[in-house]
Amino acid sequence: MEQKRTDGKDGDAARRPRRAPRPEDRVLDAERSRRQLLDAALDVFSAKGFDGARVQEIADRAGVNKQLISYYFGGKLGLYRELQKAWQERETDLGGPSLPLEEAVVRHLHEALADPRPMRLGLWRGLTNPSELAADEVEEREDLSHTYARRDRRELAADIDPACAVLLLIGAVAAPVTMPQLVRRIFGTEASDPAFQEQYEEQLRGVIRRLALPLPDGDDTTAPDTTGPDATTPHATAPGPAAPPDVEPASRRPGQPGPAPADQREDP
Repeated sequence: MEQKRTDGKDGDAARRPRRAPRPEDRVLDAERSRRQLLDAALDVFSAKGFDGARVQEIADRAGVNKQLISYYFGGKLGLYRELQKAWQERETDLGGPSLPLEEAVVRHLHEALADPRPMRLGLWRGLTNPSELAADEVEEREDLSHTYARRDRRELAADIDPACAVLLLIGAVAAPVTMPQLVRRIFGTEASDPAFQEQYEEQLRGVIRRLALPLPDGDDTTAPDTTGPDATTPHATAPGPAAPPDVEPASRRPGQPGPAPADQREDP
């Protein structure tokens, strides 16, 4: 019987002990796996919501064992909340208190157009409100102190309620990426079209500037606080808003007809 050789190169390779990964290599591998899982989870959660997402699909997209989801995040719910935490931190970076309101909103718009997934994830949360998320979680009120400070700096007119302004501007940022079908119906193009994005940004900047304009009649009455601890409700007999000033008509889209001259209008 032929005796198996254990000397030479083959024997050396067989006897050589396997080198254990260095601690820094293990850290890099762990960070890489976490990033891959978070990115894959954002894909799946934003497409299917919390209830529709499956941990196996997330793991397959990330190219890792699904047990790592429990190891790093404690399970599906922990992974979801880690995404929420990451987005809140990103929001802070996008719109600091010293940044002008116009630039803060446009930064959020750029972020949403570049990566619609966080905005779509928020839409799923609002529509489905999964019971697992609401069971042990208390939603905190939005901190509007920065918006009030911006009104004090006259970036918002005195009659503009900061809470209403925040909700209005969030909706304006979210609309192109959460309702792309409306972009196609109204503008005849995709939200990813650079020409549309440029036009939309320009118009949004114009709207924000108009929010800083004072009331037409010179009334500088401050809007009632409807959100803070000293919130007040306007009296039912309070006068309505003054009539808007004469303004130039908004620019029309190519091919859109304007109003007919007075002498050509049909009698009702």
